[in-house]
Amino acid sequence: MEFHQDNTIQKIKLLYLLEQMEIPLTENNLIDICTSSNTWLTYLDLKEAMIELLQVGFIVETPIENEESRYSITLDGRSCLGHFYFRIPKDIRDKIIAYAQENRMNYKKIQEYVSDYYKNKDGTYTVTFKIKEPMLASSLLEVKLKTPTRQSAVEASKKWANKAPKVYEFIYDNFLDS
Repeated sequence: MEFHQDNTIQKIKLLYLLEQMEIPLTENNLIDICTSSNTWLTYLDLKEAMIELLQVGFIVETPIENEESRYSITLDGRSCLGHFYFRIPKDIRDKIIAYAQENRMNYKKIQEYVSDYYKNKDGTYTVTFKIKEPMLASSLLEVKLKTPTRQSAVEASKKWANKAPKVYEFIYDNFLDS
């Protein structure tokens, strides 16, 4: 038995996904999107496509301190995609577009609006809320809040992703804007 498959379509699908998502994604994000949430690629096809696209410079890996690296499409990758995207079946292109539109903000929130909590010696909890600069290890905003119980720390952490943009806007408007 001989196995031979041209993986060009798999590579183009990955480029198309990265272009449509419009944000850098971790390897785990890509695995989840392409193999678990959808069946656009198998795990092995995805890994092979990532390696080959990195080698030719169509995607770039950006390491981030204390976090997973993020992958994004390069200008050369966009140019290549512009010539070959039509080789992806239209129904799959439409599914990728729909998925990106529905899920882009969720992935962005996960990456940029981060919270964590820890127990203090006095039994209270400190919750740290961060708005991270995309693709950098630094934070645009970091706030620490002391809460009386673990439950209140958990609840505050759960609310952060939805409240972060409003908090940032409030602080910016009231402290930085003239």
